[in-house]
Amino acid sequence: MPELLEGVRYGVLASEVSSQVVLFVTAEEYFEAATAARNDGFDCLIDLTAVDYLSYPGARARPASVDCQRFEVVVQLINHRTRERLGLRVQVPADEPVAPSLFDLWPGSENLEREVFDMFGIEFAGHPDMSRVLMPEDWVGHPLRKDYSVGEIPVQFSPQSEPR
Repeated sequence: MPELLEGVRYGVLASEVSSQVVLFVTAEEYFEAATAARNDGFDCLIDLTAVDYLSYPGARARPASVDCQRFEVVVQLINHRTRERLGLRVQVPADEPVAPSLFDLWPGSENLEREVFDMFGIEFAGHPDMSRVLMPEDWVGHPLRKDYSVGEIPVQFSPQSEPR
């Protein structure tokens, strides 16, 4: 992975659990780092999700140079030839929750990015269809944000049947 590591501002943090390499990149470096990973043989995007750290009370394990933001986009890649896994972590600010889309590199990211948009409100610039995929189009808010109020759904009971 030497090509991938060149020019990455935050450097590398190896997970102590699995020794997986995790790159912390800025939103500006995100697409470039993902392109380098693809060129280095990481041919499959396994997962793409996000985390809202609004009320996270614990310390976040990050390199000291990472400017922690409210949101973090988390990407998992795999190189099937070498069986290596790679994580990309991108800090996304709350006041401008936008990151580049990986659709052009891995078309399978389409619905994953739509889910992150739907649940967290993070938009992916360059995505072909940035619309809701889980919630109705007229839904207000993003349910996995920590400041999303817990609502109530009235439970409707069926009439009681005769005892057996």
